[in-house]
Formats: sequence, C-alpha cells, structure tokens
Amino acid sequence: MKNKSIALTTLIALTFGFVGTAIAECTNDVWNKVMSRGKVVIGVKADYKPWGFRDSDGSLVGMEIDMAMDVGATLGVEVELVPVQSSNRMQFLEQGKTDMFIATMSDRDDRRKIVGIPQPNYYTSGTNIMSPKALAFKEWEELRGRSVCGKQGAFYNKIVTERYGVNIVAFTGNAEAKQALRDKKCVAWVYDDSSIGSDLASGDYDEFEMPLMSEDDNPWGLAVPLAENDCIFGRFMSGMVFNWHQSGQLIEWEKKWGIKPTAFLANYHENYKDWLSN
Repeated sequence: MKNKSIALTTLIALTFGFVGTAIAECTNDVWNKVMSRGKVVIGVKADYKPWGFRDSDGSLVGMEIDMAMDVGATLGVEVELVPVQSSNRMQFLEQGKTDMFIATMSDRDDRRKIVGIPQPNYYTSGTNIMSPKALAFKEWEELRGRSVCGKQGAFYNKIVTERYGVNIVAFTGNAEAKQALRDKKCVAWVYDDSSIGSDLASGDYDEFEMPLMSEDDNPWGLAVPLAENDCIFGRFMSGMVFNWHQSGQLIEWEKKWGIKPTAFLANYHENYKDWLSN
C-alpha cells in the first residue's frame, strides 16, 4: 500500500506539473494518510434532504453522498461518511476528524482562510420563494405590493423589498414563517432555495412549489485541509469537480434527486464540455 501511495502521488504531481512545489512546500500529510490506510473520511450532511439525509434504513443518501462515494471510487479507497452540521464541519476538518467534506457550504472569503476550497465550485444556492401552487407565480414582479413571509435578519428580506417592492412579514424562525404561509398570512416565503428545495423534497409541502428563477447565486464549495488546497489533495479534488461539470454528472445527480434544474450547472457544463463532443 505504501508503494501504491508513493506511485499515485508521483503520478498526480507530474500530471499537474508541480513536482517542485510538492517537494518544497507540500507535505501532503492527509493525502498520504488516505492512500496508506485505503480509506477517505468525508463529512456530509445527514439532515438536509436531498443533498444528504438518512434513508428509511438509516443509511446516508443524497446528491452529496453520491459525490462522496465517487471520490472514493476514483481514488480506489473505501469511504467513511461522517455526519456534520454547518456549525462544526470546518472544525471537524481542522481537528482531523474528517479528511474533507462535501456539506452544502457556501464559498466565502472568510472560509477560505480556514479550509481549502478547491475550484471550480460544484453547486450554488440563491434567493427564491415557496408559494402555493394554486397561485401559479411565474415572475418576481408578481409579488410587488404583496405580503411575503421572511425570517428576521435574513439578507433576502432587504433584497426583495428594494428590488420588487414586497411587504415583508418577518418571523423569528423558519417554522413560524412557513406556518404563517400555510395560514395564508402571506402569499410566499422568501429564503435560500436549497432550504426550500429540502422542504419540498420532504413530502410535507406537496401543495407548494418553488416557481421562480433563483437570484443572487452563492456558489458552494467542497473542502480539504487548508495546507493541502494547492497540493495533491486540493488539485485532485479540483479535477474531480471539473470532470463532474464536463461530463454532466452533476446535472444527472440533480435529476436523480429531484432537485430543480439550475442554470449554474447548465452553464458550467456548457463552458467545460469537450468542444469535439458536438
């Protein structure tokens, strides 16, 4: 196994053309650990359907679980999935409890100072609404002058108020806002489209839909240890995400899990596809 690790490390270093950098600056500790033990430990969500959640038998499933399993298959190692939350996913990686994570994390400058976020980004979330299917909204402008439920302090409230002239009815929590929507105290609930998608996938909101085009995309990034971002592990994961975009695999997973198609994935696939494939 040790010889396999050395050989694969050398091959990837040569492939990316950074042998000098790898020798001089990269210890590649986590990468070498993964290859030597034959297992990669990946943090994923367990409560965010359809990206990562518990199936009826208790197993972890979802779009990001499929991504994690593909990472292991490509590396030729086993995959151990570790449930994480937004509040601890970076800490788990820093503490070595995981080797990497794929866990619905928005890519932000402050986070890049804590963990490595290889490029390109693999998904995105934005601002959208959940509204009754019976209202059949098609355009954001249809909300002008109408009452829309929101969560107190959410930046979406200010955006849609200034842009579309809605009347925000703010609540302290998501549950209260969604109950107000059910009680017809507002015509829609404005929030992050990934959260709305999770609600719609739960089966508890069959009479509702997310009818509009999402706005103000906030791209998602998977993460590796900060020290490995520009070394073998980070560059390997950059290649994984690029290939997922080029092949259209992310779009296929999106379809598989019933996620509303995003222009983000369609545009990346178009930009990255093989020009000879036409």
